[in-house]
This record gives sequence, C-alpha cells and structure tokens, in this order.
Amino acid sequence: MRFSLKHLLLLVGLGVLVVAPLGQGNYIVYMLCSWLIFSIAAMGLNLTLGYAGQISLAQASFMAIGAYTTALLTLAGWHWVVAMPIGLVLCFVVGLALGFPALRVRGHFLAFVTLAFNTLVFLVARNEDWLTGGTYGKFGMPRPDFGIVSTDSQLNFYYFTLIVFVIAAALMWGIVRSPWGRAFRALRENPIRAESLGIDTRRLTLLAFAIGSVYGGLAGSLVSPLVQFIEPGSFAVIHSLRILLMVVVGGAGFFYGPMLGAAVVILLPEVLRFTEGYYLILYATLVIVLMVFCPSGLIGVGSRIRDKLWSRTRDRGDLKQGAQL
Repeated sequence: MRFSLKHLLLLVGLGVLVVAPLGQGNYIVYMLCSWLIFSIAAMGLNLTLGYAGQISLAQASFMAIGAYTTALLTLAGWHWVVAMPIGLVLCFVVGLALGFPALRVRGHFLAFVTLAFNTLVFLVARNEDWLTGGTYGKFGMPRPDFGIVSTDSQLNFYYFTLIVFVIAAALMWGIVRSPWGRAFRALRENPIRAESLGIDTRRLTLLAFAIGSVYGGLAGSLVSPLVQFIEPGSFAVIHSLRILLMVVVGGAGFFYGPMLGAAVVILLPEVLRFTEGYYLILYATLVIVLMVFCPSGLIGVGSRIRDKLWSRTRDRGDLKQGAQL
C-alpha cells in the first residue's frame, strides 16, 4: 500500500491525540475523554443517519443501557472487559428491535418512534429504583485495572479511552469501506432502487440500527467508569439531540464528521468560556451560521474549499496546455 498524504495526516492526528493531555490538569483531560467518548457515540449515529439515512433520536438511550449494564456488573465485582461486551450485546438486541419500526415508518414518524423509546428508557431508569437507583443513580464504579497498568489516574484513563476509540474508529472504517457501507449509502439515496438491485433493505435497516446502537452502548460503558456516577438525567432526550448535533455539524455521511462535530459540541464551549456570559451566545451563533451557509457540516466546508482549489488548479493547467498547443 502506497504511503499518501492521508496516511501522513492520520499519523499526525494520532500523534496530537497522544501528546494532547500531557501537562494538562485533570479537568482538561476529563474534557478530552468526554470528546473521545461522544465521538464514539456520534460515529454510531452517523452510520444510522449519515450512511443509512435512518433518523434516530435514541442514541443517548443506548448510552444508558451500556452505562447501567457496565455499572451494575462492575459494582458486583465483574471486570470491565467482561461487563462491557454484555452491555454491547444487549444494545445490539435492543437496536435490532428498535429497527423494526423503521421498516414501516420513515422520516419524522421514525424520529417520533425513536424519541418515544429514549423517553421510555429515561422513565425506566428514573422509576426502577431497585435496579438503577432511581434519581439517586449509581456511583462508585471502579475503573478498569489491568494488573500492570491501572486506569485510576485521569491520564491513564485517557489513554485507555484513546485505545478503545482507535479500535472503534478502525472497525467503523472497515464497515463503511466494505460492501455493507456501499449498500448503506444505496439505502440512504434510494431504497426502492436499492431493493431493485437485489439489496436486502430490511436486513440493512435493522443492521444500521443495531450497529449504531452498539457504538452508543460502547460510549456508555466508558462514561460509567469515567464519571463514576450515572443518573437518568445524563441520558435524557436532550443528550440524544446533542449527539445528533455532533453528526450534523461535523458532516453526516462523512467518516471524520462525528469527531469534528463532537469537538465543536464538547470542546468549543470550553474554549469560549473566556467570554464569560456570552460564550453560549457566540457558540449558538457559530452553529447557526455554519448550518445556514453549509448544511453539509464542517467536512462539507473543507470539501467545497478543496474542490474549488482543485478546479482552479485544473483550469490553470488546461490554459497552460492550450497555450503550448
């Protein structure tokens, strides 16, 4: 495989992620962990929405399933490495079940169904005290200990989260570049045409929800030991809307879109805090301007600039070649 500029930029990006927390305080490292975790959740929603074209407002509910499952099992003495896959399997099964309404309803009707499911999970977490702790939540979840290396310190937990993030991103890259990824795009563009080409749209729709749900569950399983306290309000509908905003702002249907979108939603407000009471106004204004002038998100802005520069370079080359003739 030939080494290209993309590979160089990828290595530089990984290097930046490795050195970013060095010399920083616990709060900055915590925010970087949150960015990585929400990037994982947004990657899952991007597969469901951006690649497969299925609207979902329930990603926070799958974070809740993953977080509560991991919390309950680790508090019972299970290791995180064992508890996490159980939460992911549960998310996969529930995601498959949630995908069935998508076979019958689409558009805003599907959004209402997923919204109702998120509300249902929130109500169960709040009212079933015997299982979830109710409004008091669960606390004291241990961080993973791997014998030689412990993740009790904030910096060690960041690198642990980074490893999980890289693995999750690599798997997602493989999915979107595989025949499944092309089938997901065909489902998004025109379901009827995709079905006429022999694509099993029912199976793809269910898989889009199930795989996206697994990524939400993985993010939740990381939230549990990071914060070491979870309660129903952490997974309310507003958080599903935040994850949706990450996908849309970053660029739905682009691989790196959720990561940029999560940086805008999680990190940008912290950068703007020097403006004191005006940072939320500035943040909202920047998001509105972006959505008005470039609905395809930040990746879309970069693509438009690249295409414009490429077209100018190509036009100059054509003019020079014409002059030589």
